[in-house]
Amino acid sequence: MDTYVPILALGLIAAAFAIFSVVIGSLTGPKRYNRAKLDSYECGIEPTPQPVGGGRFPVKYYLTAMLFIVFDIEIVFLYPWAVAFDALGWFGLAEMVLFVLTVLVAYAYVWRRGGLDWD
Repeated sequence: MDTYVPILALGLIAAAFAIFSVVIGSLTGPKRYNRAKLDSYECGIEPTPQPVGGGRFPVKYYLTAMLFIVFDIEIVFLYPWAVAFDALGWFGLAEMVLFVLTVLVAYAYVWRRGGLDWD
């Protein structure tokens, strides 16, 4: 249990810093509200009226987000392999080649289907 004390202390310090930053920022920040600050921000574009139920996003937006998550998670699996490469030997190399080939096949499939085209 003694080995986890530094990790717990670091977590408590990080949480305290986050809470402290938010509280101090809200107490000391300027409070000059106007109509422009209260409007929703749309990347410098004038806000357009939205329907009561909210605007609709194209399905392409969600597909792109899901593709990013899937490929990002798959690539994260390469880091532990790179750290333990020497200890795994030929078996680890063969497994990682199969994994990378699987990722490349999925990438080629998405590319051929036009999943990476943003129109």
